[in-house]
Formats: sequence, C-alpha cells, structure tokens
Amino acid sequence: MIISVASGKGGTGKTTIATNLAVALGEPVTLLDCDVEEPNAHLFLKPTLYRRMDFFVEVPEIDLAKCAFCGKCQEICQFNAIGILPDTALTFPELCHSCGGCFLICPEGAVLSSQRLMGRVEIGARGPVHFVHGRLRVGEAMAPPLIRRVRQEETRDGLTIIDAPPGTSCPVVTALYGSDLVIMVTEPTPFGLNDLELAVGAGRALNLPMGLVINRCDMGDRRVHEFAARENLPILLEIPFDKNVAENYAWGKLLVEALPEWRGMMQSLFARIQQEFFAGGLGRNLETAG
Repeated sequence: MIISVASGKGGTGKTTIATNLAVALGEPVTLLDCDVEEPNAHLFLKPTLYRRMDFFVEVPEIDLAKCAFCGKCQEICQFNAIGILPDTALTFPELCHSCGGCFLICPEGAVLSSQRLMGRVEIGARGPVHFVHGRLRVGEAMAPPLIRRVRQEETRDGLTIIDAPPGTSCPVVTALYGSDLVIMVTEPTPFGLNDLELAVGAGRALNLPMGLVINRCDMGDRRVHEFAARENLPILLEIPFDKNVAENYAWGKLLVEALPEWRGMMQSLFARIQQEFFAGGLGRNLETAG
C-alpha cells in the first residue's frame, strides 16, 4: 500500500502528518520524503543515515569530429538542449530531460553519453521506520528525475508513506503517481480552500482516491467542509489548533512522542483510512500495529 501525503500549499502540516503517522504505527514502514527541493522530514524523524549516493542523469555530448551538423538531434529535442550551428554544436545539459532521442536519431553516431549530477539520495532508519529522501543539487531546476529515484525505494510488500512536495506542479505529479491513496492536508481558510481545489484537481486527473485532513480546524470557516461534501471527499481527521503542538513542532519534536494523544490520533487516522478505502482487504489490521 502506498499512501501519499500532499497539500496544495506549504505550511499546512503535511510533513507533520507523514512523519507522525509513520512512527505511530510501530511496525516496519517506509517513509519517502519526495520534497527533494526542501526535504525536512529528517528534521523530525532524526534517522540514522547509513547510505549516501550521488544521483546522475544521462545527457548528450557531441563528438565534433564525427558530427555532420545535420541538425536532426536539434530537431528531435523538445527542450532546446542541443543547438547546431554551421560549424559547431552546443549542448545545454541543464535543459536536457534525458529522453535519449538524440542518441537514437544521429546518423553519424556523434552523440555521446555524458552524465550530469542532479543531487543525492540518502537512506537511513529510525527504529522500524525505513527512511529515504533526496536532496536536489543547488541550482538544479528539474526535480522529477530525483523523485523517481527516491520512489524506487518503495516497499513492495508493506506500507510506504510518501511526503510529497506541495502544490500541483510536475514534482507533485511524479511523487503522487501510482499511489493507492492521497491524504490532502489543508486548513479552513480562503487560501487553503483555493489551493486545495487545485490539488484535488490534480489528484482527479491522476484518478487517485483522496481523503482530507483539516489542520487547525477551529481557526477558519466551513467552506472547506462544504467543498469536501460537494466533491465526495471523506474528512479523515480534524485537528484543532493547539499551542503545545506549535511549540513541540518548533523544537523539531515528533508529536507522537511529545504528546501521547497524538499517537492515538494517528492510529485512528490509519484505522479510518482502512475503513474508508481498504475495507476489501488491501489494508492491514491496525491491531497488528502494536
């Protein structure tokens, strides 16, 4: 089972839900932080990192001794990563999407394979929680390739929780694609509703089941609830504002450890997920979570 935790904007409590849910179950879980531009799940989970890997993508390099300057590689590239001039050829690795078309179409075999560093993947653990995140290289514009690499660490026979990037852009789609369920974390404000509508639209386009967690539910209005009713989105959990939560969050503490009631809250959330979406047997029995 793959459960992704997403939001239409940052600051709604997405990472808080993902990290605390992973720890609260008390059994082997894989937590993937796919917000590779600004990963922060490790600040709360504090895992022991035991493996680090640089991540490279394949990019073209032109052998000018072989190149006939026919321009076919430039024509096939939809992202202007290759420029052919009368007597030279230029490559722009930062624009390359590593589709491989230029390698296949060159009649002279002048397109050679090179590599570009995109970031790093770090793997670790905290107790039964297997943790993986990516760190995009500073200045790198394309997050999806690194997100796909992080997602290769999904658990094949257990529960994977994905902490997705906020918003609705390409990195979000890459992180959510293929999930069994998306938990949308929102807040009951006009900005929260606007961004929730966009995020739900992206989820609908991917044909993904979705449920809502409404954070700081007592500090806004009822329009998010009305939207959920219109869109037939189950509200899985409502969390009122609590000063103790804000203080412990600011210290980087896991709420399920600092505030005992949060462990029960997260287990109840998982039980509701099973009841609402996996009653046919795909979900696991919460009693086995300890």
